[in-house]
Amino acid sequence: MPSNCFKYLLVAGFSFFSLFFSNNSFCQENGAHKEEKKGFDAKEVIFGHVLNNHDFHIIDIVGNNGEKRPVSIPLPVILYSKQRGLDAFMSSDFHHGEQNYHNYMMLTSEKIGELKLDPTKYNAQDIVAVNDNGEIDTSVRIYDISLTRNVVQMLIALALFTWVMLVIAKKYKNGYGVTSAPKGSQSLLEPVITFVRDEVAKPNLGNSFEKYLPFLLTIFFFILINNIFGLIPGSANVTGNIAFTAVLGIISFVVILYSSDKHYWGHIFNPPGVPLGVKFILVPVEFISVFIKPFALIIRLFANMVAGHIIIICLISLIFIFGNMNKYAGWGTAPFSIAFTIFIYLIEVLVAFLQAFIFTMLTAVFIGQAIEGKEHQHHEDHEDSMLA
Repeated sequence: MPSNCFKYLLVAGFSFFSLFFSNNSFCQENGAHKEEKKGFDAKEVIFGHVLNNHDFHIIDIVGNNGEKRPVSIPLPVILYSKQRGLDAFMSSDFHHGEQNYHNYMMLTSEKIGELKLDPTKYNAQDIVAVNDNGEIDTSVRIYDISLTRNVVQMLIALALFTWVMLVIAKKYKNGYGVTSAPKGSQSLLEPVITFVRDEVAKPNLGNSFEKYLPFLLTIFFFILINNIFGLIPGSANVTGNIAFTAVLGIISFVVILYSSDKHYWGHIFNPPGVPLGVKFILVPVEFISVFIKPFALIIRLFANMVAGHIIIICLISLIFIFGNMNKYAGWGTAPFSIAFTIFIYLIEVLVAFLQAFIFTMLTAVFIGQAIEGKEHQHHEDHEDSMLA
């Protein structure tokens, strides 16, 4: 009985909320509906932030007439096709997809719907060739090699990372941190470098840690700096791009294979101490695991970094979603959305460091498994030399 009363109260409360905050639509006297004002599109905002773009979008300014004027930093568009050759211009020439330029069109979500294009084939921000009548020319195949925001931000992060490391290396060369205490950025990053060396490289790579330490440090700091850059409002979520994480995973995969030897492959194709019948099951599983390892690195970093950004945008979007229903609902939702957003944002700062550490740690573990035979042989040779 009490549970039924509780259900009735929930239904009554929800009904009251819907009636109070919902907007009613009215018909004109001639029976025609008024043109509905386009509301907040959370999907467009979320995918606009997560996906790659040809500009750095900062803010939208809405005028008194309701017209939206995006404020953004345009980036170079570089296109090549066999029919038209090489063409380069700024993305601002498209006027945010409202105009064509040089017989090229930048698609938007509205244009994809208007032209009835296949959404599985075409995406917003895609550039397609058009003829003189403004119709899509499918005979022209375009190779888009533009400097998108992901590429530009990754290059900026790489330049900053290289500059910081060169400054620190110069200080070590001049004796700071060797004959005296470290100074400035050197004192900030030295504990991190020491942590990666002592807690990641040495336990997993043994005597070979010095050989792989530069690679592990490069991966760690490159992922970390791109993770942190992605938390800046208006920036790109580079590590939330599957292409970025795929390249890192492939590089780690190549290093793992390069480090392997016959002892490593022998344990995969002929596991010692395993009955013959079990080997027919175990060998395919072990061989597939060779490719699953880098795939796990790729998906783990991508999923964790893109999920946090989507959650933050969804929480902020709640303000505008409820605001479209009723302005009081929007104002009432704002404090809770902002509070949860700040909480998730602080967690994302922790995740930025954590995911860089996990990717580096797992890479070291996989490399350690590949060189396990070499380390075992080196240990036996060392013991034989000691006995001799």
